[in-house]
Amino acid sequence: MEKSLKEEIRSFITEGVHEKPVEANPDKFWENLINTGTELWLDTGDMVEAEKNWTAEMTALTTNNTLVNKEIQKGIYDEFISDAKEIVSSLPPREQIIEIAFILNARHGLRLAKKFGGFVSVELHTDTAHNIEATTEYAKRYFEICPEQFIIKVPYTAAGLLAARKLREMGVKINFTLEFSARQNVMVTAITKPNYQNVFLGRIGAYIKDNHLGDGTGAGERTVLETQKWVTKISENHKEPSKLIAASLRSYEQLEALAGCDVFTMPIKVAAEGKEKLTGDFKPKLHEVYPVGLNKKAGKYFPGKLWEVTEHELELAKSMDDNCPANGNELIDRVHAAGCGDMFPYLSEKDLNYISADGKIPNHGRWAERIESGELAIDTLLNLAGLASFANDQAQLDARIERIIRQ
Repeated sequence: MEKSLKEEIRSFITEGVHEKPVEANPDKFWENLINTGTELWLDTGDMVEAEKNWTAEMTALTTNNTLVNKEIQKGIYDEFISDAKEIVSSLPPREQIIEIAFILNARHGLRLAKKFGGFVSVELHTDTAHNIEATTEYAKRYFEICPEQFIIKVPYTAAGLLAARKLREMGVKINFTLEFSARQNVMVTAITKPNYQNVFLGRIGAYIKDNHLGDGTGAGERTVLETQKWVTKISENHKEPSKLIAASLRSYEQLEALAGCDVFTMPIKVAAEGKEKLTGDFKPKLHEVYPVGLNKKAGKYFPGKLWEVTEHELELAKSMDDNCPANGNELIDRVHAAGCGDMFPYLSEKDLNYISADGKIPNHGRWAERIESGELAIDTLLNLAGLASFANDQAQLDARIERIIRQ
């Protein structure tokens, strides 16, 4: 894309954003929580709901393909999409849609930044997930729009790891996303050195419960706290230590159970229920080791891989940092050569279609034999399912864009 067109798009995104800043009042309840060492982010793109819950102790809002799609489907940007069509009309049809999706994400993120004054975590189009060059290019363009406040989400893929490493070397702020285990986050910390990285803890417990491997209690919490130790240890000598996000809290009880973790992303419901039902007497819980509700059957599927890191996996992560692969395929091949193939399994198109059809929580029965054999792993399936779920929501957003620009 020509520089002049990029500049025109950037001006279109930034012009006319005049949000009235929210007056953020202090709140003793949230002050007590941040005093344990936890940074507080609201997990929403809904400006009205965010304003009702925003306080002086909160530092960021986070959006993703699902949350932005919810806002776009309200129709609040339909006229804006029509205007954007004229700017990108010289691009091929599919590129027009991807570019307008970028414009919408950037515009909504900028409005959130202006209104709330904090950081805003913005997500890339899912079409870029396996493309180093596209990830790097769009992330740079996001960051240039609002470098003081935008943090760019890059998903856990082989290409994402390498693109995010390049972006950090350029000084772009990164929130590395869609991780589900300590060992995935060891790879992220060593290779990418992001500003922020994640454990999506709610889906961990849901996988165990929904697939009848136990009641799922404690699984997400244990994974977060063990991951926190590894992230802190590995990044302590980095130029800028990484922070771990407990994402996205599913219940208000987790506000107490995980107090002291670097960052919480809280859906509006969790934040509101916490204020209503908890005393606010928070104590750091970083040294807790929560029991996990598993049944006897679960053991042969290695659920411990969610919160455990082997010396072999640690050495693999360090070797990737010392001798970084040139591309995603090389990274995957080296993972397999090291005997850790279940972290980046070779999958067929049919396999990927099954994962997409299952939704956010994979159907364990479909994959049980391959997990037991060591070919696949629960954290890997959850990561692939999460990316597929975001791709489905992105497709809904793209479809709305296409309807409008083809009118």
